[in-house]
Amino acid sequence: MVSSDKNLSWKDLLIEVLNELGGEAHLEAIYRQIENNPKGKVLSKRYKSTIRAIMERHSSDSQNFEGEDIFYNKNKGKGIWGVRDRSGVRHTMQQMDMETYSEFDPSHAEGKKYVSTALVVREGQAGFRKKMLHRFSSQCCITQCAVKDVLQASHIAPYKGKLSNNPTNGLLLRADMHNKISHKTTDKNTISLSPTRFINRELSWLAFNERVLEQAASKQNPLLERVNFLSISSTNLDEFTMVRVAGLMDHIRADSDLISDDGLTPAAQLASINERLHSITNLQQKIWDSLHAELLVDGIHIIEQSDVTPAEVKWLKQYFLENIFPVLTPIAIDPAHPFPFLPNLGIAQLFLLAGGKKKKEQIAIIPFPQKLPRFTTLPASGKKKSGTRLIRLEDIIELNRNILFPHTEQVASTLVRIIRDSDLDIEDEADDLIRYFERAVKRRKRGRIIRIKIASETPVNLTQFILSQFQVESADTVSTQGMIGLGSLSEIYELNRPDLKFPQFTVRFPERISDFGGDYFAAIEAKDMVVHHPFETFDVVVQFLRQAARDKDVISIKQTLYRTSQDSPIVQALIEAAEAGKSVTAVVELKARFDEEANLKWARDLERAGAQVVYGFVHLKTHCKISLVTRRVEGKLRSYVHFGTGNYHPTTAKLYTDLSFFTCDIPVCHDVAQLFNFLTGYAPPQSLKKLIIAPKDMRADLLKLIDKEIAFAKAGKPAAIWAKMNALVDPAIIDALYNASQHNVKIEMIVRGICCLRPGVKGLSENIQVRSMIGRFLEHARIFCFAHGHPLPSPDAKVYISSADWMPRNFDWRVEALMPIENPTVHSQIMGQILVANIKDEKNSWLLQEDGSYNRIASTEKSFSAHEYFMHNPSLSGRGKALTKAKTAIKDLYRLREK
Repeated sequence: MVSSDKNLSWKDLLIEVLNELGGEAHLEAIYRQIENNPKGKVLSKRYKSTIRAIMERHSSDSQNFEGEDIFYNKNKGKGIWGVRDRSGVRHTMQQMDMETYSEFDPSHAEGKKYVSTALVVREGQAGFRKKMLHRFSSQCCITQCAVKDVLQASHIAPYKGKLSNNPTNGLLLRADMHNKISHKTTDKNTISLSPTRFINRELSWLAFNERVLEQAASKQNPLLERVNFLSISSTNLDEFTMVRVAGLMDHIRADSDLISDDGLTPAAQLASINERLHSITNLQQKIWDSLHAELLVDGIHIIEQSDVTPAEVKWLKQYFLENIFPVLTPIAIDPAHPFPFLPNLGIAQLFLLAGGKKKKEQIAIIPFPQKLPRFTTLPASGKKKSGTRLIRLEDIIELNRNILFPHTEQVASTLVRIIRDSDLDIEDEADDLIRYFERAVKRRKRGRIIRIKIASETPVNLTQFILSQFQVESADTVSTQGMIGLGSLSEIYELNRPDLKFPQFTVRFPERISDFGGDYFAAIEAKDMVVHHPFETFDVVVQFLRQAARDKDVISIKQTLYRTSQDSPIVQALIEAAEAGKSVTAVVELKARFDEEANLKWARDLERAGAQVVYGFVHLKTHCKISLVTRRVEGKLRSYVHFGTGNYHPTTAKLYTDLSFFTCDIPVCHDVAQLFNFLTGYAPPQSLKKLIIAPKDMRADLLKLIDKEIAFAKAGKPAAIWAKMNALVDPAIIDALYNASQHNVKIEMIVRGICCLRPGVKGLSENIQVRSMIGRFLEHARIFCFAHGHPLPSPDAKVYISSADWMPRNFDWRVEALMPIENPTVHSQIMGQILVANIKDEKNSWLLQEDGSYNRIASTEKSFSAHEYFMHNPSLSGRGKALTKAKTAIKDLYRLREK
């Protein structure tokens, strides 16, 4: 019988449950058993993902080898979890010389004296040590000694002043351990065993958003582009709060003991996040104040109520009556008129009013309809220098308050904006996934409130009223001094002011297709081809599918859909093909976060047209981007594949840098056909010849490729890795890269967003450099290159493209694909042109430091920009003169690389 002790740790509870089930069990059996336990009953709605994450944390991959431990056997059916006695297994720490760690007696007075002396001598040590005690639960990272008096803080990266005293830059060590390690550098074995070898995932994401925000402050960018970057940073922060902060709050509420890879509890992570969020939101408002002033200089006036002229007041009244008043629902709060529901990201204006002879105070609220624009352009005055005058919705409402609340006086007013938990949970027992998601998307709008933003000048009584109505604590509110809802600044970006935006460039069309008279199939049959978006048009992909829909010889089209646009020409092409009688199979991913509603609509439209629509797996997201077209050619079947690193989304394809690879290579087409069979019929792919897929083999095969580079380095041959991705989080991959660095493998990483690897740490990662590119376009392509015993760039290197970042979710919880690039022309373009340009970029790049901070690379007007280079230089997918020019440009790139 499973213990009823509510204080039982999660790991102990899981071990008891597994033992009760006979030592091995599928997840479903474990879930059911835990539901009957008192501790299991207090779990949040995410308890299944919580349990699974805890099991992953404590599986035999971890270093927790004391006593019984949890293991995972992927070779038995869908995967069986079990428990076994690990008491006879040596802890990883025992590989080190444990005798040197047993010399110190923590109770000895000399040890305590040593610590006290060090605290006085070393500047900033007391505060830093306090942070380390909290972070590591007052235990030595090496010996697990818990005598607080003999524990000291040690820096991972060399001490360089107070900025070095960041919790992510420290270890907590017993005094003798600390004494054995130089204060100037940390022993590599110590670092490699400490969770601090990883940068915290959430804090790394916030650092990424700070780099986006820095683009809003940079005067190297046109003014309206800076406004747009500010809007993007605000929207990013909303999504982060809705998903990541909400998830941590769920873990805290469930009393989860899940520890992040870098050794932090959910509560410790949330505390660090909240501190960072406060700093970022304050900086956003400061940048907006600066941009507001600069917009005024360039003739764009965001006016306040006091700036409105009498003529504009008259015009705004009429505009209000015709365009705003009919859709507003003002509510005076009393027992007969309860506080209204506000949806996720909803904004409401609250008024404290006084009316009647006794001037009795009354609170009223006006929820903003989400379809109303936040900014309204006032009519031109006829004056040459009047410029464009914009006014916010809340100011229009306040100017016309008497129409909404006649015979009242305004005592105070304020704005509130709420952010709700917006993650969706997948229920195993959902028998009809599409119906489940239709209900779940509706429930999202009513999710638990995570944050409330309130204008800083709000009176105390109005603030208390808001907290009581939303039933939240003051800790869940953010007092905002400035504009609430900066994401709506995207409306200002839409103004017709090309002089304040990035200059237009000509999007190229691949000459190869023109050479074949627009026949995509003939062009692909001639040779593999890669198209580099947005510098080359995404219309190539659309026209490929349209030709397939209209070609009488095409028999079938199979397509994955993760994200696409509201009026998607991709989906229209599939509908056209289905209506023409072709066999169309669409794998629509309903779990594409924040695109679920659009994907539900497309699924229904495709089904009505006669397409076969499937939704992949309940617990796996189908994230790979692949099309497979099969047609009859001279009596035989021939297939054509489109493989993308980005989504089938024509709108974002104008902003995201991605690759589209076209091939009719028979082994590749055979592998892709197997992958689709896996998605539609759960048939595991067998004997894949070229494609590497997740969750089957991708992590393992990447680890093998890294190990091969180590072997080349040991053999004295060139060994290097170039890798470009959006995020690097997976601890197994990071540790493998650390190992490669220690064996002198030279590693160049281009990681746009989250990076949990610490580069440049002496003895651990000094051969790794990590840069982040953020500029005019959003870097989105995933490219991986392994030297394979040859100096990079080399035609003999192994090159792959993918839609998968190096994250646990991509390797374990998503269907992903890794495509080898073997055609010499495409190989040269991707490695020698795209990767070289990314590594050489100066204008858009930041370098990650060993302490987790980023330094922007100094640049001038003449500095190299990868984005500018690709806008003006044709790729190798062209022919004739374009090909000659591209080769010349590549030689120039190589010269830049050598410098």
